Amino acid sequence: MRMPTCSLRFDSSALSGNRGPPLGLKGNLMSNSLISKGKVVELAYSLKDSEGEILDQSDSQDPFVYLHGAEQIVPGLESALDGLKVGDKKQVTVQPAEGYGEFNEELRLTVKRAQFPADAELEEGVEFETTLQDGTPAIFTIIEIEEDKVTVDGNHPLAGEVLHFDVEVLSIREASAEEMSHGHAHGPDGHHHH
Repeated sequence: MRMPTCSLRFDSSALSGNRGPPLGLKGNLMSNSLISKGKVVELAYSLKDSEGEILDQSDSQDPFVYLHGAEQIVPGLESALDGLKVGDKKQVTVQPAEGYGEFNEELRLTVKRAQFPADAELEEGVEFETTLQDGTPAIFTIIEIEEDKVTVDGNHPLAGEVLHFDVEVLSIREASAEEMSHGHAHGPDGHHHH
């Protein structure tokens, strides 16, 4: 279970991480389309690790919706879905390099508590966003707190994992101009959250 996230500013140095997208919203059915860039795709899927443990899933009652080609899902899955149509089912194995990356020990750091805002309530499992030296945002998780030292990890929780997806394409539609400009799918009534 993931702990709640909070926004904390953190004095970081050359750190990076690859985070996955949040789950999406419902779309409209267009059965004659193929998945391609600029399409809103609705999927039922399960994600398992190499031991067969279900890590995440979504069904037809609560589908995962994303904008294809907008880097909202891991690259290995997105490329495997290109050209599929409504009703297609596919099993996809994604290696770490095309998933959430290899585990990078350099992204596990111990820093001084003083590098966080004085009023920040720090606890293990809390995620926070920081800006890297190159201006790139990165998400870190607090994994240990000992006196004035805080150990953080910038790896995605699935970094280094081989991902096993079972997917079914439920719907495909053209993205609206607004969805294209925002870079993500909106709900069926146009509402969305930023």
